[in-house]
Amino acid sequence: MEDIPKQIGKYKIIREVGRGATAVVYLAESPDMPEPVAVKHVRFKDKAKDEAKWNRRLMKLLKAEEAVAKRLNHPNIIRIHEAVIHPDESYVVMEYFPGESLERYCGFENLLPVHRTIGIVFKCCMALDHAYRQGVVHRDIKPANILVDDKDNVKITDFGLALNINKKIQTDSTFIMGVGSPAYMSPEQIKNYPLNQKTDLYSLGAVLFHLLTGRLPFRATHPAQLVYKILNADPPSVSQLNPDLPEKLDYVIRKALEKDLYSRYRNGAEFAKDLSAVRYQIVDDNHVQTDTTRFSVLRKLGFFTEFDDIELWEVLRISNWRKADGRTTIYRENEADQRFGVVLEGQVEVSVEGRRVTRLGPGEIFGELAWLDSKDHRHLNTIITAEPTTYLEISPAALALATDEVRDRFREQISTVVAKRLGEAARRLAAQGEEAVRGDFTATGGLDLQLVDD
Repeated sequence: MEDIPKQIGKYKIIREVGRGATAVVYLAESPDMPEPVAVKHVRFKDKAKDEAKWNRRLMKLLKAEEAVAKRLNHPNIIRIHEAVIHPDESYVVMEYFPGESLERYCGFENLLPVHRTIGIVFKCCMALDHAYRQGVVHRDIKPANILVDDKDNVKITDFGLALNINKKIQTDSTFIMGVGSPAYMSPEQIKNYPLNQKTDLYSLGAVLFHLLTGRLPFRATHPAQLVYKILNADPPSVSQLNPDLPEKLDYVIRKALEKDLYSRYRNGAEFAKDLSAVRYQIVDDNHVQTDTTRFSVLRKLGFFTEFDDIELWEVLRISNWRKADGRTTIYRENEADQRFGVVLEGQVEVSVEGRRVTRLGPGEIFGELAWLDSKDHRHLNTIITAEPTTYLEISPAALALATDEVRDRFREQISTVVAKRLGEAARRLAAQGEEAVRGDFTATGGLDLQLVDD
């Protein structure tokens, strides 16, 4: 790590408070202001061709941030005092705000109470509304660029990517292709269409979705899949992902994430008005911290190894945590019932016509064949607890309402388990079978055809 400078310009450095890919932010004392300031220090890279291009881009961002700062004066936007730009290094002096980014509240285990989340996003709506009235579009609204303190004071920062909508895009010195964070980008931003304030409102809607549910509205393993979903798919319902949320939030988020610009919120004030209407309907502001004990139990089980954290939280929401005494019948063979379970603690016995097939312990799934049977939906085995047992039960009706990612994950895991069990069953049968026919040839997987001239 680089040594902390004692002074940058006329500002005396106190300590480092943040570090990114292109800049380091320091807490500093100013000779002109009574309160501490934050100094964002940028050192340009070497003069090689590629680095020079990157340096020009950084210079453009800094000039944009300085230009935007002169036009924005809002309590929920970080104030910029000055920007000093030199060929080798530059720095931006801004208001110091001792808060943290909203990123820390995006995990399901750290979600804020609903009323606090709505209050924070309400303030962001009003800040973006002010920015647009000054002709400024942020273009990179995401949790990392929204700061909040323990009293829910809010500051939007990093207007370096902002677009001056009073200029033509072709001549706008702040316009940079592909700016923004893909997971929060609006459809028109992805398509490189002309932008207005509605692109920021879309991104803020994605942030609100993330803060309420602990997951993004659109998730994918590849960038191309993510782009496709943003352009074509509908996001899940937030009240479906988190049943504690009021259903009216579904309407607000659907409108914020509308792909059709004419159907989306027209401005931040309109977005804020609908949020306040939901806020006033929330009677209980008491917040009970999410119990992470059950999550920790699932996280240790082999069956859920491939599930990521947010998928595991969703599994907890759509399933039932069951306890049964020993010798309790859970499922009977030939029953038309597609529920299945995963042993958490204890042991279940699998039998057919009164004869034991096997016993299954923690992390093993049972009753899954009825779910896989799309025709008769019947259990092929009887499942009885061999001792006091705790298990997770999944209902097909609940699973049908889950996100595509969770359904696909269950399908993949169950298919893998069934394939392995079939292989084990075949080995057991082979141990009692006759000697197999030995082949003389190895199949090539098909016929090789050749064209023959007449």
